Amino acid sequence: MSSNYQPLHHKYRPQRFDQLVGQEAITATLGKALTSNRIAPAYLFSGPRGTGKTSSARILARSLNCQNSDGPTPEPCGTCDLCRTIASGTALDVIEIDAASNTGVDNIRELIERSRFAPVQARWKVYVVDECHMLSTAAFNALLKTLEEPPPQVVFVLATTDPQRVLPTILSRCQRFDFRRIPLEALEQHLTWIAEQESIAIQPEAIHVVAQRSQGGLRDAESLLDQLSLLPPPIEANAVWDLLGAVPEQELLALAQAMTSSEPVALLEATRNLLDRGRDPGAVLQGLAGVLRDLVLMAAAPDRPELTGVSPQFRDQLPELAKSIGRSRLLQWQAQLRGAEQQLRQSVQPRLWLEVLLLGLLAEPISSSTTTAPRTPQSPQAAAAAPTPAAPPEPIPSPAQVKAPELPAVAVATPNPPTGSTNLPELWQQILGSLELPSTRMLLSQQAQLVRLDANRAVVQVAGNWMGMVQSRSSLLEQAVAKALGGSRQLIIEASTSAIAAPATPAVPVVQPRQTAPAPVETETPQLPKTAVVPAVVDAPSQVPPPAPSPLIPAKPAPTKTVQAQPSSAVMAPEPVQNQNPANGSSPSGLDRQAKNLADFFNGQVLDVDTDGIG
Repeated sequence: MSSNYQPLHHKYRPQRFDQLVGQEAITATLGKALTSNRIAPAYLFSGPRGTGKTSSARILARSLNCQNSDGPTPEPCGTCDLCRTIASGTALDVIEIDAASNTGVDNIRELIERSRFAPVQARWKVYVVDECHMLSTAAFNALLKTLEEPPPQVVFVLATTDPQRVLPTILSRCQRFDFRRIPLEALEQHLTWIAEQESIAIQPEAIHVVAQRSQGGLRDAESLLDQLSLLPPPIEANAVWDLLGAVPEQELLALAQAMTSSEPVALLEATRNLLDRGRDPGAVLQGLAGVLRDLVLMAAAPDRPELTGVSPQFRDQLPELAKSIGRSRLLQWQAQLRGAEQQLRQSVQPRLWLEVLLLGLLAEPISSSTTTAPRTPQSPQAAAAAPTPAAPPEPIPSPAQVKAPELPAVAVATPNPPTGSTNLPELWQQILGSLELPSTRMLLSQQAQLVRLDANRAVVQVAGNWMGMVQSRSSLLEQAVAKALGGSRQLIIEASTSAIAAPATPAVPVVQPRQTAPAPVETETPQLPKTAVVPAVVDAPSQVPPPAPSPLIPAKPAPTKTVQAQPSSAVMAPEPVQNQNPANGSSPSGLDRQAKNLADFFNGQVLDVDTDGIG
């Protein structure tokens, strides 16, 4: 490297306010202040990087201290000793401080102590505090009084890229100037002028790409142009894309065209062509998001192609492409790409993840009218569980004279047919099969049922006295719904005022009444509300041995007792059975079976069954 080499952003640093690019408002305001000798004690220059904040602070220092002028002037000569020393950073009375390295209150106290001394060479002592937002709160507080009432002939210039981090008390004591991003046209003109001065053979399309990729920062644009000057002439736009590691616009437009065709093979080929040429998956995703944004603008304003960020030679492709995709689909793609860049960075296989992501964009949205549950042939169990019209039942005799032990037993009947899909019983069995805990599966199969299902919600009715236990296991049920139905849905648990229908495959013996109506299903539960009046579970006559005759105790007819059944759409009529006599010395078979089912529900075992007092 030659000793006389200077980077372009140093060589072409502005020396006067009229040389600032794209900051006309600031130039006019500071120029008027210097002309009228209205110098503020403190200034705050804020704005993005590379927009001229530090350069403006140095220009202000030269304008205040130019020796070829009798006072402050907006046009310093740049040739006197003070102008040259200030430009080189060796002036004694112009002190530049990097707040990122001097954040403590001790550094600010030392600055305040030095500011009390009069200038040595210049008329004004200027302190330039760069990146002032890095100062601590204590340092800001120590600087407050000095900024408000500084010593005579002292000016503070604070520069920052993050003014939100500066204390409001500091902002109120400074004249604030906000530097904006340099417009694209102004950047192109300035870069073209520099290329002419440096004899850099670069095409206008390449200059446009440089100005576009610099995002309004002049220093970044000049640094990129300095790099491109090392390439063999003429410098084309593709050279800029390769140097930046970004994806060219024409390749991104081809990728968007492949997405328009809705052909997965064409999309995979376009994506693979980009990746095989060494394009980074993250850069492809970023570029695609920018192209989709331009297409949305083109769809909204077809007559204003200049609103887009695409190069002029490719703008004629946008209207037709935006029309073929449609604005609604473009907005949908934009929403699906939100947050995808961060996930791509965290992926171990970004290439594979990018291909899957782009294929997911081709999936058509599911219509709201589409039935969520697939229509499949019903199994025999589901067909049996589905309600069918039945003939009027025959007259049923009065219930038998039964005296059953007071154990948890509930006989439930089939409720009214649920509204919605006829596959709900089968789907409910699939959901129950997805549960891992046997106790939860048994609880839900006996005390809950699926009554409504759509694309967003799954409504489950639960017996009122079991709401608390079912709600405590709602997370397991929600996972089972998502696993069985292939998508997450909002789970709504409702209390049922009637009995819950039994599952297709009962867990306990079923008593079949002698009638043409659908047979009621008896389901045992571990608890029974005291307020509910339900018929007790009894054994069939074939399963109960007759009591042994006793010559000493004459047989007496059992007292008649009417058991009121819970109202239901189906008629329950237990058959008359012979009462078991606990006095024969053997435990009743029905009691053993009920105790066994209760133990299985809680994953335990039966230790002892007390039959005393049962009669």
